[in-house]
Amino acid sequence: MRILLAALCGFGLDLILGDPEMLTPIHPVVLMGHCITALEKLLRKHFPKNRQGELLGGLLLAITLPAGTLLICLFTLALLNRLWPPLAFGVECVWCWQALAARNLRDEAMRVYRTLREGTLKDARNAVARIVGRDTDALDRGGVIRATIETVAENFSDGIAAPMLYMMIGGAPLALCYKAINTMDSMLGYKNERYLWFGRAAARLDDAANYVPARAAALILIAAAGLCRENRKSALRIWKRDRRNHASPNSAQCEAVMAGALELRLCGPAYYFGERYDKPFIGDAIRDAEAEDIRRACRMEQMGSLLCLGLLCFLRAGIILLMRVP
Repeated sequence: MRILLAALCGFGLDLILGDPEMLTPIHPVVLMGHCITALEKLLRKHFPKNRQGELLGGLLLAITLPAGTLLICLFTLALLNRLWPPLAFGVECVWCWQALAARNLRDEAMRVYRTLREGTLKDARNAVARIVGRDTDALDRGGVIRATIETVAENFSDGIAAPMLYMMIGGAPLALCYKAINTMDSMLGYKNERYLWFGRAAARLDDAANYVPARAAALILIAAAGLCRENRKSALRIWKRDRRNHASPNSAQCEAVMAGALELRLCGPAYYFGERYDKPFIGDAIRDAEAEDIRRACRMEQMGSLLCLGLLCFLRAGIILLMRVP
């Protein structure tokens, strides 16, 4: 019951507060990023600068950070629980809050929406650059809108559904362990000269950790599309057809749902660090993207978050009750 209550409190804190900038320096994901940078520098220094050396160094990093995160969190909560149980519960609530990104995702997407309506295209490119990893300097208005919607869709899985699922299984420690895996992939999982081999283990681990959550998130998002009066039938059809249109086995799952629900064509070729990547398209080009589509995507994300929370709470509460039945 403690995990269920901590997850509910964490979700509520995220819904109300988001990610306050004053807490950014001590946010677990920021600290994980510093650890990844330091470990990468250390491992590259001590392992041979060849394919095998980079694979081994990357594998060691991919094991060390998630395992270390899990053990540190478990040890900290156990220690605090011995000192004063309410303090341990409070810390777990805060960690559950920081493992989620529903409010921040919506806020950043709506920042792009407002900039498109009130500012210049250059301002909109700068706004979307805050939430995407691709180059944004050459994006036109439609490209900015599509990039924002793709980020909302993909991060519904990575930033909401997946950490919530792991949270309901193992509390904040397991949720933050997942965030460590996801953060490694976002920093090391590029197929460029620097990370092709060093980031291979991190990318594969992220694929495995997201395999079930991504598919569950897609199904939840299809239900959310219907509740938001979007095109649920098209969302299901495009998901069935295009959910594998990505090099990652997981990234296209929610993007396909969003493309179908909004009747847009998403993804396609993109530039990363000045290099073109010819990604396949997802969805049908029924119409041009409009700024209002960002708001519609955010509504689906919000509804999906509530559905995900309700479903997981129901399942965990049901399991708790069944375990108490003599």
